[in-house]
Amino acid sequence: MARAIAMDPRDNVATLLSEVDRGDSVEVRSKGGELLEVVKANGPIPFGHKIALRDIGEGEKVVKYGEVIGRATRPIAKGDHVHTHNLESLRIRPEVV
Repeated sequence: MARAIAMDPRDNVATLLSEVDRGDSVEVRSKGGELLEVVKANGPIPFGHKIALRDIGEGEKVVKYGEVIGRATRPIAKGDHVHTHNLESLRIRPEVV
């Protein structure tokens, strides 16, 4: 079974520790190793990328490491890949750089 890690209880995404394909079950663990939940991947997701731990509405904040890392640019379903196609960074904004 694939695994992912969620670093903070406030996180709504977890980081994959291996590549997954559509339908794969992903065991999500806390940074202390506790099993938090099992999430089914909705599509292929590369190693090191984020998987949604719950449904995230358009415009809703995406939280990783207990910190807001961006905003959803479209609805994201639990198990979806979360990346630049559906996430706008709130840290690095192209119009600011």
